[in-house]
Amino acid sequence: MFVGRRAELDMLTKDLDRIRRTGGGRSVAVRGRRQVGKSRLVQELCDRAGLPYCFYTAVKGASSTEAVGQFLGALRDSSLLTPAGRDLLPSQPPSGGWGDMLRLLAGVLPDTPSIVVLDELPWLSEQDPTFDGHLQVVWDRLLSSKPVLLLLLGSDLHMMQRFTEYDRPFYGRAANMVLGPFNLAETAAVTELSGADAIDAHLITGGLPGICLEWSPGSPPTDFLSTEITSKTSALFTVPEQSLASEFPAPDTARRVLEAVGGLGGRTFSNIAAAAGDRGGPVSSGTLSPLLHRLVDEKKILAVDKPLSTKPSKLAQYRIADSNLRLYLAILRDVHQLILRDRIAAARAVLEARWSTWRGHAVEPIIRDALALAAGAGELGWTDTWEVGGWWNRQANPEIDLVGADRAPIASRIAFAGSIKWQDGPFDRHHLDDLRRHAPMIPGFEPGTSGLVVVSRSGTDLPSGAVDLIWGPDDIVRAWSA
Repeated sequence: MFVGRRAELDMLTKDLDRIRRTGGGRSVAVRGRRQVGKSRLVQELCDRAGLPYCFYTAVKGASSTEAVGQFLGALRDSSLLTPAGRDLLPSQPPSGGWGDMLRLLAGVLPDTPSIVVLDELPWLSEQDPTFDGHLQVVWDRLLSSKPVLLLLLGSDLHMMQRFTEYDRPFYGRAANMVLGPFNLAETAAVTELSGADAIDAHLITGGLPGICLEWSPGSPPTDFLSTEITSKTSALFTVPEQSLASEFPAPDTARRVLEAVGGLGGRTFSNIAAAAGDRGGPVSSGTLSPLLHRLVDEKKILAVDKPLSTKPSKLAQYRIADSNLRLYLAILRDVHQLILRDRIAAARAVLEARWSTWRGHAVEPIIRDALALAAGAGELGWTDTWEVGGWWNRQANPEIDLVGADRAPIASRIAFAGSIKWQDGPFDRHHLDDLRRHAPMIPGFEPGTSGLVVVSRSGTDLPSGAVDLIWGPDDIVRAWSA
């Protein structure tokens, strides 16, 4: 079953339409983390298009000679060639490596539109440092004049981004597509859930298709978790484990930093340094700063939040960008260790003890993004409001969950401040008093002009007109649906 990805399929279909219209080639570099469904998306495109295609997946660790031989085999088995065309292929890979192999590919492409897929492109570049240059030369001289859609897939986000940058051979020759996990609305559609249950499902799965498709449609999140954690090979365990093993195979400082951020604490620089340290003490600033930069900007496995107000701030809090990996590091890894020892009751007790607190923090980015989407669409009543973040001071007292502004991280105007209550029970007057007392501490917040917003999982117990906007779970899902 294939679900979602309508926008991405439409974009790639338009590329095929352009190829049909012009008769020239088109290349697209598709990057995204493991398990987001890159290969599945491209296979669906090939199936729907009904065009001849070749789908080749590189093997990590193979030599360049082995890779060229494997590509020759994939080409021979593909629908690009007629039986007579297959007979014309050499029995052995060309001796000139990828340069000759790509020329051979160009020579056997049909005169009608076709698709060629190179999956796990970074592994080809690892095997042969000259691969990028060979691809550029053959594309410029031969492939670009053929009616072919060349799709270049890769899970190493930094390497894929570098592949098309200005100082690399293939610069300016490929369009870029970044494939992320399912958004909240797509997760709701796949799991056939709504409201708070859909949000829980998205937090649990991280929107990763490989986990979402394991969900029995309509099954409540508590039932899904209760069932899945009893399986030692559940995707809830194996998908994040594989992600960690592929990105951080060695138990080095980067791995310790990631695990420190993923725990229930360790969100600030100093806390991360202490938690990731060893007997020699905390990780030094000179080591931690570039590591965090790489994990945020290159690996994109971490996200960084900064206080949103009209004044600059050096404060920052770090979090795991993928909520499924975040859940694994905070809870499910310990649960899995217990399951491997057949201690099912203890595993369920750990999950039950940590779940509510974890969920209360993990839901915040989803709510902020939903409010930003609605504000940008003009659905909240505040004009020129494009960014929604949070605010805190150096003592983290108070911490304001929601701040709406015209830009980030330094705003010129604060549209609203707000509070999230995702624990059981309604948002009541006590919570409202806290919000009213703390909101004016935000630089740029103007009482009487800036609004107040409440987002609650269980509704509110407030008099009419007490705040400017009240949102519940259905509103959050609806914002993503729009």
